[in-house]
Amino acid sequence: MKLHELKPNKGAVKNRKRLGRGTATGQGKTAGRGQDGQNSRSGGGVRPGFEGGQMPLYRRIPKRGFKNPFRKEWTIVNIEDLNRFDEGTVVTPEILKEAGMIKKINDGLKILGDGQLKKKLTIKAHKFSQSAIEKIEAAGGKAEVI
Repeated sequence: MKLHELKPNKGAVKNRKRLGRGTATGQGKTAGRGQDGQNSRSGGGVRPGFEGGQMPLYRRIPKRGFKNPFRKEWTIVNIEDLNRFDEGTVVTPEILKEAGMIKKINDGLKILGDGQLKKKLTIKAHKFSQSAIEKIEAAGGKAEVI
């Protein structure tokens, strides 16, 4: 079989209904739009969200605060949680994901300094808190920014 020999299954492709073409088709004259009104006109109809003059949903619900579209969402891990790895391990975001410690790396991984690190690890992440860097180096490890 070659690319030019491919065809859709029988009955899978239907011709589009051509509106306003005589009466034998069943969609002639008004073409299924009815006799009069806004929707029967070309270009007619109401805008999305219009509820016939009723206060629309997007104006009825309360609006609170400000949503910053440029905000970075960091995936955070405390250094205390890294004690589960063996001495001398190079800890990367991918390894943390495989270990099930994080679900997804949003805009990057940030290591925070909560708890104590008891093992010498090389940790690669996008960001570190100052206390995390101090505790990693105190344990004999290295904090590397990706």
